[in-house]
Amino acid sequence: MIKLGVNSVLFKQFDFATAARHIAKCGYDGLEIAAIQGICEHLDLSRWKEQKAELKAVMEENGLEFLSTEVASLSEERLLPAFEAAAEIGIPIVNVGPGGKSDREEDLAASIDHLARMAEKAASFGVTLCVKAHVGQSIYNTPTTLRAMRDITSAAFGIDMDPSHIHRAGENAEEALPAVLSRVKHIHIRDCKGREQGPGPIERQACGRGDIDLFGFCKALVDGGYDGPVVLEVIGATPDHSLADVSIVAAESYGYLNAVLKQLQAR
Repeated sequence: MIKLGVNSVLFKQFDFATAARHIAKCGYDGLEIAAIQGICEHLDLSRWKEQKAELKAVMEENGLEFLSTEVASLSEERLLPAFEAAAEIGIPIVNVGPGGKSDREEDLAASIDHLARMAEKAASFGVTLCVKAHVGQSIYNTPTTLRAMRDITSAAFGIDMDPSHIHRAGENAEEALPAVLSRVKHIHIRDCKGREQGPGPIERQACGRGDIDLFGFCKALVDGGYDGPVVLEVIGATPDHSLADVSIVAAESYGYLNAVLKQLQAR
């Protein structure tokens, strides 16, 4: 059965205990703890050992499980402590972006080479490193994702499929998914209107609000036998967004995804 979660970056204005409590109230099975330097560090990689007991206690208290962590950065100085923290805390997947610029062969080659080396490091800690196609970066569509899949053979490497980035790169995510599904180990999900560069305000990122065929995407997931985490990743929350505002986005998305996946007999 597919498990549903939320990236805690949606709750970046609030402490982790508050985020976890409200994510649990929305009905989610777990969460992705944000470790994104300068944006949201619910997992602070400079002092994760001090946080470990508290983080685990918060999760247990709310009946949640760690599905993943998003580090975003490709820096080895960030990833090595992330792998260690993930192994010790019980977080199975570390998510990053590919970096570089689109349609630059040297950037794509460098990104793939670095990801391959970092995947070997992840393997030594018993965790999985996932990368997602990201609009404007070196891996940004199906062909560049397939290149990474071909060149990175480590079992500790996987694809974090995000339909909004594939959609904004000009593809239809539900049609693109089957080609890469064999290596997909994590899903970031949100909606968006149109194919503009940015995902839009947080309210329009709620699943079901935009133009992505998320039902078709979920059906392709289930038809392909995917049984990993599906994590809502909504970015752009500001101090003007109340706890109710961000919780509504999380709850609305849960209702949509849970209903769709139940219909598809995946929950």
